[in-house]
Amino acid sequence: MKITLIVLGILVLGFVIVQIYAMKSQSGIENYPYKVVKRFPRFEIRNYEATLFTSVKLSTNNYKEASGKGFSILAGYIFGGNETNEKIAMTSPVSMSLEDSMTIMFMVPKKFNKENLPKPNQSDIEFKEEPSKTMAAITFGGWANSKKIEAYKNKLKTALDEEGISYSNKFYFFGYNPPFEILNRKNEVLVELQDISKN
Repeated sequence: MKITLIVLGILVLGFVIVQIYAMKSQSGIENYPYKVVKRFPRFEIRNYEATLFTSVKLSTNNYKEASGKGFSILAGYIFGGNETNEKIAMTSPVSMSLEDSMTIMFMVPKKFNKENLPKPNQSDIEFKEEPSKTMAAITFGGWANSKKIEAYKNKLKTALDEEGISYSNKFYFFGYNPPFEILNRKNEVLVELQDISKN
């Protein structure tokens, strides 16, 4: 019994240490810059700055498959899988387009541009300039999956329809946490808006 309690205590302590490390590591990560335009009870409208991303397009619309494969490919690049073996800092969030062929994107840290980014070893990685855009975002916690993402996509559409806000068919999923972080997980579904001045 005593040994069991000691083992449990070590496991709990290890879990707490990992979660504290995860939360602290998130605090120093560069984020996709935006300003909140307006808050509503279920969502908010944001203006995002023009930003450079590394991206990979996958021929699947399955969240689990796309996120696993896409993350692995892009992580390989920023962890040194490039012509100069240079490590590039992780950023947040990981972005995923919600289409039949999903595109996974990591934001490029501001100190880089297309000219000084090292060339990827994998030919399917592209550098993508995302223009400034206005998007509506709905947030949810826990672990994301295809069913949850689709549910919050529909909730966002319903909320926007009720407010009479026009939106495009360009939806995205944003994931903010590393896989080993269990507490305080944050996920978002976003959609690009039409000209909000007309709403």
